[in-house]
Order: sequence, then C-alpha cells, then structure tokens
Amino acid sequence: MPHTATLEIQKSRFIGWCAHIEHGDDAEQLIARARAHYPDASHHCSAFIAGPPGDDQAIGFSDDGEPGGTAGRPMYQVLEGSGLGRIACVVIRYFGGIKLGTGGLARAYGQTVSELLADLPTREYIPRRRVALDLAFADEQPARDWLARHEGVIADAAYHAEGVTLAVDWPLDAAADLAELDARLNGRLTIDSGKV
Repeated sequence: MPHTATLEIQKSRFIGWCAHIEHGDDAEQLIARARAHYPDASHHCSAFIAGPPGDDQAIGFSDDGEPGGTAGRPMYQVLEGSGLGRIACVVIRYFGGIKLGTGGLARAYGQTVSELLADLPTREYIPRRRVALDLAFADEQPARDWLARHEGVIADAAYHAEGVTLAVDWPLDAAADLAELDARLNGRLTIDSGKV
C-alpha cells in the first residue's frame, strides 16, 4: 500500500500517494492503481525517480491535463531536492470549483509531495552484485551464519552432489570481505560471480 497524505486547498482536495519503485514501470503501475482507486478525480499527476538519488536518467513527470509545468515538474523538484531515489508519487486532485492559478497549482502539488515525504519511512539502498558461493555441505551453515552477520543476502540455494551453491547478493563496495569467510572455511570456498 502506498504512503498517503491529503490536503485541502481552496476547496480542492489533493490526495498524495508515494511508494518505493525499482523501475519506471513500477511508477506506471502506481499511477494505474491511483486511477483505478480514484476514477472520478479531475487529475492524476505524477513524478518519479527510478534510479539512485540525483540520477536524472530514470525520471518522469506528468501534469495529466493541468496547465503545463504546474503539477508534475513541481512534484519532481520536491523529490529531487529530498535526496531520495527509487520513489514515485501520484497526486490525485478533486477540483473544488475555485481556480488556483498556475502559481497556486504549482505550490499545491509541491506541498502535497512535501507532506508525503515529511513522515515517509525510508531505508538505505545498497547497490549489490550477485555472486555464487560453492560450498561443501558441512560448510553451508557456518557460511550462512557468517553471511547473516555481514551484508550478504542469500537469494537462492542449489544443492548438488558436491555440496551447495549459494546465490548471494553482495554489496558492490565490499568485494574483498569474502576473503574473511574463505579463511574461516580453511580455503574451501569457491567464489564465482559469472555463475549466477
């Protein structure tokens, strides 16, 4: 469920939704959900940053029928200034009968996104790469214990006659740290980043 906030400005109701995304397609899905949930709304304006904070390659915004530059861009500017990435916002507007003007619209859409972000729970994103760890059966549990205490996230385990292959998502900037695990296993660990 998306994080939400609602504002009423000059009798117009602005309902904001935001959610974590990995790709631009995820933003499109959030927009489609908002349209389905509020089919009678006047506008479903949006903005997203699908990449890391500061990435200007995987972005998008839409005024959805509001005057050009009065909704999507102000929403995006708030997102851009927040230092967050992998986030999408939709602001649903129910027109209240009073025209806000272009400046008023831009402020209302930006303010709605600011309200959304004010109490948004966040988490740190750590870029990872997938590596395969080939282990003997006897080394699996010690390896799992070690990975749990460090930053390795086990994505899959494949069992075979020689032992087990763990597919591990490992932080990009911590490549050398697997040497410690290998030392604990007396050099029996085989690391293969091309296998998975």
